[in-house]
Amino acid sequence: MTDFSIETALMQSNPAIKTIAGVDEVGRGPWAGPVTACAVILDPNNIPTGLNDSKKLSAKRRAALFEEIHDCAQISIAHVEVDEIDRINILQATFRAMERAVAGLAITPDFALIDGNKIPPNLSMDAQAVVKGDAKSASIAAASIIAKVTRDRLMGDLAQQFPGYGWERNAGYGTKMHQLGLQNLGVTPHHRRSFKPIHNILYKGNSVTN
Repeated sequence: MTDFSIETALMQSNPAIKTIAGVDEVGRGPWAGPVTACAVILDPNNIPTGLNDSKKLSAKRRAALFEEIHDCAQISIAHVEVDEIDRINILQATFRAMERAVAGLAITPDFALIDGNKIPPNLSMDAQAVVKGDAKSASIAAASIIAKVTRDRLMGDLAQQFPGYGWERNAGYGTKMHQLGLQNLGVTPHHRRSFKPIHNILYKGNSVTN
């Protein structure tokens, strides 16, 4: 399980740091749907028990923690949709989603902890990248849970509008069911046309697996 030790060390090393946002994203790899980022400021005196990398938690546990985090933390969620992903590329879209999530917080944090090895370039505060941060920082873990549950639910809603791709189960990743849906039903407005499998279908006449 993660803990609050990274955040505590930062606040102890610099008295000016009183609020820290954990920031994470989901949805870099899927062929469809937005990339989603979340920023979370936890209350050091009221941290939900069992925070961890969202991928290591069951769907039931993620859903329970999703509610607990909403009850005790400051949260901001941001999406970058497929048209913007296709225009600026997925890395820049990921940065933009993180930046928007941080900017959407009710208060501006003094510091941000970013999951991964890169810091978005347009944050308005100092930040630190933490590799595998969702397994090390409680704040990042909380952000990963909120982001994943939010995006999974969004993809479930889109699956009702565009059935046959399995988005309610694969969240837009390129599973066999998703590939079959593309072959049988074609490309939807929610597919990322800059991604090679979708690009190949649209512009090269190749199968989705090429």
